[in-house]
Parts: sequence; C-alpha cells; structure tokens
Amino acid sequence: MGLSLSELRDGLPEGGLFGGGAWRWSPEPLKISQREARLMMSLGHPLARFQQACDALYRRSAAGKLPGWLAELLDEGKPEWLAKIQREASTAAQFPRVIRPDLILTEDGFAMSELDSVPGGIGVAAWLARTYAKAGFDVLGGAEGMVEGFRSLMPEGGTILVSEESVDYRPEMEWLVKQLGTAFTVADAEEYEPDGGAVYRFFELFDWESIPAARVMANAAASGKIRVTPPFKPHLEDKLWLALLWSPALKKIWEQTLRGSHLRRLQELVPFGWVLDPEPLPPHAALPRLDAHSWDEVARFSQKERHLVLKVSGFHETAWGSRGVFIGHDMPSAEWAERLGTALEQSSEQPWILQEFKEGRKVEHPVFRDDGSVEMMTGRVRLCPYFFTDDAGETKFAGCLATIVPADKKKIHGMSDGVLVPCVIG
Repeated sequence: MGLSLSELRDGLPEGGLFGGGAWRWSPEPLKISQREARLMMSLGHPLARFQQACDALYRRSAAGKLPGWLAELLDEGKPEWLAKIQREASTAAQFPRVIRPDLILTEDGFAMSELDSVPGGIGVAAWLARTYAKAGFDVLGGAEGMVEGFRSLMPEGGTILVSEESVDYRPEMEWLVKQLGTAFTVADAEEYEPDGGAVYRFFELFDWESIPAARVMANAAASGKIRVTPPFKPHLEDKLWLALLWSPALKKIWEQTLRGSHLRRLQELVPFGWVLDPEPLPPHAALPRLDAHSWDEVARFSQKERHLVLKVSGFHETAWGSRGVFIGHDMPSAEWAERLGTALEQSSEQPWILQEFKEGRKVEHPVFRDDGSVEMMTGRVRLCPYFFTDDAGETKFAGCLATIVPADKKKIHGMSDGVLVPCVIG
C-alpha cells in the first residue's frame, strides 16, 4: 500500500494548494505511536480552556481586579480601538474556534512552540487526509474530518476573508469552499463589505489598516450583528501567553483559574519562557532558570548556554512563518547579543519572549525523489493538529498535518525540502 509520485501530483487541484510554494512528497503518512496520538487528539479541550483563561486574566487586569501590568503588556503596540473592543463585555464569550498548536516531536513527547488561532494549512491538511485515506490509509481524523470540522464553524455557510498578506493560502481556501458547497465563498478581505453573513477571518490583526472594513466588522461582531471567527482579540494572537504561563507573579492566579490537570498538561507541553523586559532587577534577584542577574549576562552566554529561542510575540508582520524566530545556539555570539539587545529595545512597543529550545527527535521517513524513486530521509517533525469548536461549544479533533524537515534544520516549518503528510497510528 502506498501512493506513487504521479498519483499525488496528478491529484493536485488545478492551480495547486499553496501559492508560490512547494513541498516534497511521500508515499505514506507519518506513523506516530498510539500514546502520542491519544495525547495529541485530547489537547483540544485543555487548549480551549487555556485561551479562555488567558482572556479572563486579561479582562481582570484591565478592570483593575488583577495587577494592571498584565493588560498594559498585552496592549503594547496595538491600536487603542482594538484594545477597547477586546475589553467589551459583549465579547467575553467570543473565542477562536479553530485551535492549532505547533507541536515539536521530541524524545520525551511534545513541545508546543506556538498556539495559532489564525492557522494556515486547513485546506492542505484536508486534501492530504482525503488523498491518503483514498489510498487505504487510516489517517487520524478520517478522510473528511477537516472539511466537516471547518463546516461546523459556520453550519449555514459564510465567507472566508483572505488578505493580500495571506494570499499564498488562498488556493487551499478556494479548494476547501468547493468541497463545502455553494453556501461558502472566498473573498478579498480588502474589498469586503459586511452583508450580515458569517465570516471566517483569515488575516492577522496587525494587518488591519489594509482592510477598510476591519473596524466596521469588529464593531458589528462585538454588538452581535455578525459572527466573525477568530474574534477581534489581538491579545489571543500573542506568543506572550506562552511565557506568561511561567511568570512567578502569575503562578497562584493560573492555579486558581485553570483546572489542575489542564495546567499540568500545559506545563508539560510549553517550554519554559521569559517575557523580555529591560527593567533592571533588584540586587538579590535573578532571572528564573537562567542563573543570570541581567539580560546583559544572557547576551554574553556561551553557545552551550544559548539553547534558547528568541521570538517576536505577535501583532507584527514577522510574527508568523518562523520569520521572527531566532535560535540562540545557531548564531554567532555577536549576532545573539545584537538580536537580544534589539528585542529589549523594542519591548515597550513590540513585545518579545525567550523560550528554552526543545530539540526535535530524529525520525526516518520515505520520501520521493524527483524521478519517482524513494529514499529514506532523516528528519525532525512538527505536528499541527487542528481542533474546531462547534456552535454547541464542543472542541473536536479533525486532523493533523505533519511537517518533516531535514534533520540539520533547527526551525521546523513549511519549506521546499520539507515533507507534508497526514498521520496514522503505527
């Protein structure tokens, strides 16, 4: 059992699935263990609860019921009107209805590098699931899981708004709406005028100024006149929360806000992290786990000590696609010090976080050469499970997109020498 290269290429929809990009093909899905599959597929509910807890902490801080620094930090660099909308009482029950964690497959399990609420890859994952299932593979989520998962967001149909910034993802969304039926359409976000129908917002909020109807949509969604998912809540598009999960100042608050089992699961998944803040520490304080008294000391770390990842938090054009990610031990000392210094300088307008680097484990997987023959590739894996929350509030697993890149790559993301496949238990 297995697919041929010609079957895969010939089965692609006209115009492809991803604008301006390509990937390598494999005759079979990625095999993960039953335990890994079970753990991964059960993440939807705790991750949804985490997003709800983040929103609750932000609101309480904005209302003066928790220290004000939290809301101030999450509002940095964002326009006042957007910050105001996400604080409105009418938006309290609005959350992203697509949840996609980026999970690095490690020797110990998973490390979550991001929690994406405006994820690409939905159409690609749906097409791959259907294609490999048709060839006889028992793919996780099933042949139609992704398509039906997306349908559950807008059961009566709706419009998918794709911005120029996200235009590479338009082909997969156009393929997806063809599977969903005539009640669904794709439209240019820049040209869209609200018509009262449900909307799937496939553009990042940092790009709001290029979308004339953004403020009109945000206000209409806040007042309940239209349904928009993901909601206009920029703080939920920040990576800051992955570091704030470990903030000593919030330890008790997280324990009070999240169920114990959910908090433990998150702490097992999320690498330890720090919010970059240039304020000097008191004389007897230290940065947790770094054994350093200042960021200047961290800037002088040796390569061995720099198993750290520097990330721009969000609300920025480099905050997606691994463009604003810098790996400490993968760069010269001078560049590390410069990158860290720049991030600290920007912190009052553009927050950055630092996280412990978690190495992906090596796997062997068959990959097609251009001539159709097969070679075994040694690679590292990022798993992207997709969870969809339906109108009843139930969050369900729908499918998983695995990206396998050559083992010498430190960053695992879509690239021309990477492989995209669904997953099976094996």
